[in-house]
Amino acid sequence: MEKRLKEYLSYMAEFITTDHSGEEYLRAYKDLMTQIAFFQHERLIHLIVTVTFAILTLMGVIAYVMTSMLLLLVLTFLFIILLIPYIRHYYILENGVQKLYTYYDSIKVYIPTSNSHYPFT
Repeated sequence: MEKRLKEYLSYMAEFITTDHSGEEYLRAYKDLMTQIAFFQHERLIHLIVTVTFAILTLMGVIAYVMTSMLLLLVLTFLFIILLIPYIRHYYILENGVQKLYTYYDSIKVYIPTSNSHYPFT
């Protein structure tokens, strides 16, 4: 997903810097709205997974402090090992979606509001 997001961000960065017709902006707008929806869904799923692993990690730390069982410390360490890549991936998704919002604002200016295909008029 990270590769797909980075490729789409590169495509949009190039698209924004060149001139296009109204129809091309409209097509790009529709595609951008679809991509934003996909990446928002992915972001939500990864937020849920990341928070779940963070809670499990905290529960493991608390359980280890209360019981001093070495096995709980090992389990907590495994949760931390999984939590770090989840946080990194969520960070990339969050920043990528925020960047897509700026592209949305840039493209929206070129869409005529009288166009019947424009979904938010």
